[in-house]
Amino acid sequence: MPNHLQSTQSLYLQKHVDNPINWWYWCESALAEAKRDNKPIFLSIGYSSCHWCTVMEGEAFSDRAIADYLNHNFLPIKVDREERPDIDSIYMQALQMMTGQGGWPLNIFLNPEDLVPFYGGTYFPIEPKYGRPGFLEILKSVRRFYDQEPEKLMAFKSEILSNLQQSATLGVDREVSLDRDLLNQGINANTAAIQPNDLGRPSFPMIPYSAIALQGSRFEQEYDYNTQALSQQRGLDLVTGGIYDHVSGGFHRYTVDNTWTVPHFEKMLYDNGQIVEYLANLWSSGVQQPAIQRAIALTVQWLKREMTHPQGYFYAAQDADNFTTPEAVEPEEGDFYVWSYQELESLLSASELAELEQEFTVTPVGNFEGKNVLQRLSDSKLADSLEQALGKLFTVRYGQPVTEIEIFPPAKNNQEAKTNHWQGRIPPVTDTKAIAAWNSLMISGLARAYGVFKSQSYLDLATEAIQFILQNQWLEGRLQRLNYDGVATVPAQSEDYALLIKALLDLQAACPEDPQWLEHAVTIQGEFDDLLWSIEQGGYYNNSTDAVKELLVRERSYMDNATPAANGIAIANLIRLSLLTDNLEYREQAQQGLQAFSIVMEKSPTACPSLFTALDWWLHGTSVKTTIEQIEQLSSHYLPTTVYRIEAELPENSIALVCTSSSCLEPATTMEQILEQIRQVNQN
Repeated sequence: MPNHLQSTQSLYLQKHVDNPINWWYWCESALAEAKRDNKPIFLSIGYSSCHWCTVMEGEAFSDRAIADYLNHNFLPIKVDREERPDIDSIYMQALQMMTGQGGWPLNIFLNPEDLVPFYGGTYFPIEPKYGRPGFLEILKSVRRFYDQEPEKLMAFKSEILSNLQQSATLGVDREVSLDRDLLNQGINANTAAIQPNDLGRPSFPMIPYSAIALQGSRFEQEYDYNTQALSQQRGLDLVTGGIYDHVSGGFHRYTVDNTWTVPHFEKMLYDNGQIVEYLANLWSSGVQQPAIQRAIALTVQWLKREMTHPQGYFYAAQDADNFTTPEAVEPEEGDFYVWSYQELESLLSASELAELEQEFTVTPVGNFEGKNVLQRLSDSKLADSLEQALGKLFTVRYGQPVTEIEIFPPAKNNQEAKTNHWQGRIPPVTDTKAIAAWNSLMISGLARAYGVFKSQSYLDLATEAIQFILQNQWLEGRLQRLNYDGVATVPAQSEDYALLIKALLDLQAACPEDPQWLEHAVTIQGEFDDLLWSIEQGGYYNNSTDAVKELLVRERSYMDNATPAANGIAIANLIRLSLLTDNLEYREQAQQGLQAFSIVMEKSPTACPSLFTALDWWLHGTSVKTTIEQIEQLSSHYLPTTVYRIEAELPENSIALVCTSSSCLEPATTMEQILEQIRQVNQN
């Protein structure tokens, strides 16, 4: 019998509808029932493309004995972290306090009276393995602790709640100077974080860290780490590694190794948006390797072919797993993307296979469960003959040549994946909801790629997506975070506002002749300030007062994770708005925001690289007032803290005015002088 999740729209929650567990979604009724019946809440948080979430759904959450015990002794609640990142953030932080680590699925137990957590973990196996007890044993131990040790429970809860509250308030006990020394400290620490690891740990894109390292490379400053070399290496690892889909484009979530070889195969929109923007910036900084341009171009092709709704918005993610046959009970991780050596021998000519083996890590034994994940051995341009060979693999995967597929329809759930008549392999399920923040990340990537490469298709995709958001994502005058098949829902959080405003400013940078982007940014910034700005403390709360009554604390996110933190992005936006509008109130607000997080920046710089990007804007933000012809030239350069304004009335015989927040330099008469003046501003 279906549980309470049957009425939800989330793909992740729908995957648990037929579990024998009587799942609730997060709502007042569920919380009230737990409190009335004195049942601890078992809160399980994940997302649709999460591999280990899928594994646990098929194992422990489908087991009748576990379900019977869980239903009788707990109130089980499922949350999609992509719908409610505010809930996820609080309880992930609590889990990290308890265990020193986190991840998804996030499984945590809450006291029903006050929703304070007292035990948690990530993946729990159905039977003891991986050094972990079985899930039923854990459930019995947790219930026993809850019933028999109330004093220990109270003490543990008090400690967790106190730590969460202290973390939320930040506690600024002194003023930290917002100066170049603090910026240099942040650049140094965050560049160290992207050094190649030799400990066998997984490799993540870590774009906020790579971005601040790349920004540091423009300074005439010696750091402990080579910012230019490490930021360049990060980009080349991404475009040559197995994390990139060399056959059909798009980046996977991360690799399970330190060699960028074998990915967790899910493709997330937010990763791809950030990576496209980073690679375009890397190219404009002078790292113009053919593999970078190819990776951007094929990723945009993938986006248009598989991740774009007919109305123009972008889907959220594609699963790591796919069914190998319609009869398969469970999907297999990565099967859509990998190749056995025997397949390659049968699909390619002897010369094509030989060429593939010279350029990619292809062997008879493979590098992933006997099959091959394609990883480049160089970053050079691929020969036309090798592109044709990869085209054959594309045809096998999709059932048609790339030239004949404009739109590849998504499999929206497991049933569609197994019953549609696919001409090639059965594809992974696509989560077709739109998330405002993630769409905005992709729009920013496309806007920057357009500015660098001048490909009209990049700009067209970006403007269609932003127009959909502007026309469809407001209910009762308020931005909404999600859209399910054309229906907007769930009030936007700080990351939605911050990243949407950034996307609009990035479109303004790419198309400064169109005033609408700046106008929309100013309007939405006003709504953002009204709903989420902390007047007392500075910075932005994750959500508004009417959305936090059931939450333990009201957070102001500053830590960068898979996506950049809202406050780092938002503060940089304020400085850009100040430079574009000459409204110094934005700059004063940015200063208050930076000061609010300055202690964190000083003590824990690797927690918040995006705040250092904002500090870079604060110290070096530059406005260039010039003509559209000059802006088109400037946009292909790497000038990360520069905004462009069209100015019709320039001083006689000049082509531009380069200005900071407080003054303008002498009128520039050549492009070389403009670039030199920007360089001078950046070295102060």
